[in-house]
Amino acid sequence: MLSVNTNTGAMIALQYLNTTQGQMSQTQSAISTGLKVASAKDDGATYAIAQNMRGDVAGYQSVSDSLNRGISAVDTAMSAGQSISDLLIQMKAKALSAADKSIDTASRAALNNDFTALRDQIQSIVDNASFNGFNLIKSSASDITALASSDGSKKITVAAQDLSLGGTNMSGIGSTGNVSSQTSASSMVASVQTALTNVNKALASLSSGAKKYSIQLDFTSKLSDTLTSGIGNLVDADMAEESAKLTALQTKQQLGVQALSIANSSPSTILSLFQ
Repeated sequence: MLSVNTNTGAMIALQYLNTTQGQMSQTQSAISTGLKVASAKDDGATYAIAQNMRGDVAGYQSVSDSLNRGISAVDTAMSAGQSISDLLIQMKAKALSAADKSIDTASRAALNNDFTALRDQIQSIVDNASFNGFNLIKSSASDITALASSDGSKKITVAAQDLSLGGTNMSGIGSTGNVSSQTSASSMVASVQTALTNVNKALASLSSGAKKYSIQLDFTSKLSDTLTSGIGNLVDADMAEESAKLTALQTKQQLGVQALSIANSSPSTILSLFQ
């Protein structure tokens, strides 16, 4: 039926053209952003899943930062502990020499000066073994705890080790320890040896803690990469597919415009009926 009031063909052509325009807009958005799901409007369920996974990735970045800070603090403590261990070895040698009954007073005094200088250096190392304000080897130091999960529920703790003079691991060597006499030197040999053993045990404990942090950091990095890849699988656009789709839609758009033009010209044929 020919009608000047209702052009069914034009309405149908316009519907298909509008559909094509909508598909083109979506394809152009995917090409521009590189995402087939850029917002909740594109695919609400997929977008929600991707956002939750992005939250986990952001959480794991915080976990990595926490673990890196922990590793740095432990490494600082270990470096200081190694220096203290080396100083104790030198102090033991000085104490042994001072314990020798055959040396004269002047020699023992010289040895004592060296011994006390080494002793004071230990405390200086302890006082300066801080990373980001955290010192694991000072007296009454707190254990260090790092995040191990993206929700903060899991943590890894490394115990502090008191390496200060007169502390837990250095109880036999106080801030006034000396080898000024043969008797004190003989006693100090055993004290230094005990301290050396304790310091080396403390270093082993710190090393174990550092390994725990390193292993967790490596796992966290791999897990974050896996999640990031998973997000890409969900929301990233296949650019080759989108390019081919855009070409097809452009052709379809041109045909739609032509179809609409033909449909709009149909009522004009009515004029020929009145000639």
